[in-house]
Amino acid sequence: MLQEFKDFAMKGNVVDLAVAVVIGAAFGKIVSSLVDNLVTPLVGMFMGGVDFSSLTYAVGDAVFGYGAFIQSVIDFTIVAFVIFMVVKAINKAQGPAEEAAPAGPSDEVKLLTEIRDNLRRN
Repeated sequence: MLQEFKDFAMKGNVVDLAVAVVIGAAFGKIVSSLVDNLVTPLVGMFMGGVDFSSLTYAVGDAVFGYGAFIQSVIDFTIVAFVIFMVVKAINKAQGPAEEAAPAGPSDEVKLLTEIRDNLRRN
């Protein structure tokens, strides 16, 4: 069982996934800093500094903080847009992707084509 776990943990896909998670976490911190320190203040200027997080609705003893939900949706939208713009810029910087040439017909198809052509001649 220990050998199976070692084989599983050392497969290329698992190691690649682990590296991707670590890089993703680091990139997430960069994006969060970009959004929190640069983009959100700019959006706040245009929205007049509106903060929805304090909006609540009370029913009896229950307090519904719907403003925090609205603020979370706005924050998510800003983060998603910034990530979209960063990925778009990275893709543009990499240049156009080279398309692979279409693969030729398989050996079976070539053989069947030869047989068909020979049958037509006869």
